[in-house]
Amino acid sequence: MSLSFTSEMMVTLPDYLTGTSRFQNINKMITFNASWRKVAYEHLRELLKKTREVQASDIDIGGPGSRKQIWFRIEGVKAPAKDLPSYSNDEITAILLSILSDDQKVILFKNKNVDFSLGIVLEEGEKPNRFRGDIYYESNTLVANFRRISQKIFTIKELEIPDQIVQRVNLHYEKAGLVLVTGITGSGKSSTLDSIVDLNNHSNDAHIIIVGNPIEYVHESDRCIIRHREIGEDVLSFREGVTQALRQDPDIIIVGEMRDPATISTVLEATDSGHKCFSTLHTSSSIESIHRIIGEFPPIEQERIRNRLADTLKVIISQKLIPDRDGKRVLAKEILSVNSSVQAAIRNSNINEIYQMVNEGRKYGMFTMEQDLFNLYKLNKITKATAMNYSNNRKRMAQLLSY
Repeated sequence: MSLSFTSEMMVTLPDYLTGTSRFQNINKMITFNASWRKVAYEHLRELLKKTREVQASDIDIGGPGSRKQIWFRIEGVKAPAKDLPSYSNDEITAILLSILSDDQKVILFKNKNVDFSLGIVLEEGEKPNRFRGDIYYESNTLVANFRRISQKIFTIKELEIPDQIVQRVNLHYEKAGLVLVTGITGSGKSSTLDSIVDLNNHSNDAHIIIVGNPIEYVHESDRCIIRHREIGEDVLSFREGVTQALRQDPDIIIVGEMRDPATISTVLEATDSGHKCFSTLHTSSSIESIHRIIGEFPPIEQERIRNRLADTLKVIISQKLIPDRDGKRVLAKEILSVNSSVQAAIRNSNINEIYQMVNEGRKYGMFTMEQDLFNLYKLNKITKATAMNYSNNRKRMAQLLSY
């Protein structure tokens, strides 16, 4: 047992209590015993400090699946830590409840899940480090994942975004339209969005509203005034956040994720009204992204959505973080820049023709995932096997590698 008060806690905790009832009893104990709560909080702080020390992107704690071990994801690989203490399920419950507000606990016990952002000082004198937390139930126990939010913002140049695309995401050159950053969880979508916000923050005199769930990186206003609005804390939903933003005199609206038809429709309305919007999707290519947006709506509405998307969509950046030869990770991406030909393909439902347009669109700043993977292979950054494994079109990838 790792917490100093565990023995005392177990004496007063009835054995017959399970699940939410047990969690609520532990919550009462640490709520009315400030010293216990402080001990639990300090243990979490040390775990998050270790997360930073080992340069892990994520830490997972609690539940039978963890085998009472702490797990880190380092350079994309998830594995248990061998030098950290083990915790019982009740100790994990005390640790996790020590950082939640009363409102967050109500959400957790009702929905069996709660998302939140956490700012915590890991070393005295430092600024708070930020983490994205998710606490949930597993086999009637409380478990959690914390994702470390990098304190570094990559520049657009470091991301190797072509100049033609940099102009399209810069408010100075294009005042309206929709830009999507897509990829699976952990592919660096948020980091790319933060780079775009940073570019505009230091280049334009404007108002940026960020609607996130949760808010990850907190930008400091420079030439732009930047508002951060977190779902559940500052606004009820992405849809509400976008609708309200239209009455708040924005130039740029950042929507953390377009996850449902209502949010997608509202974002398209915002771009229709002359605003520049950025958002994310969990898709691996530009074609899949377009199909996903249209497919979220019933068939009777799809023609209308296709026409609106053709009018408003400007850029799609689809990305993956893939293992390089040194055991680290490197960014691979596909970029679609919407021109008149792409617009026509979307309107006429010839979306599969877009791949060839991207393939031949290098002068417009476009390239396919396969072309970028092939470039990384030629630069000796990744292996041939990695290029094949992370391609979206294996046939095309094999053709490129055979040259």
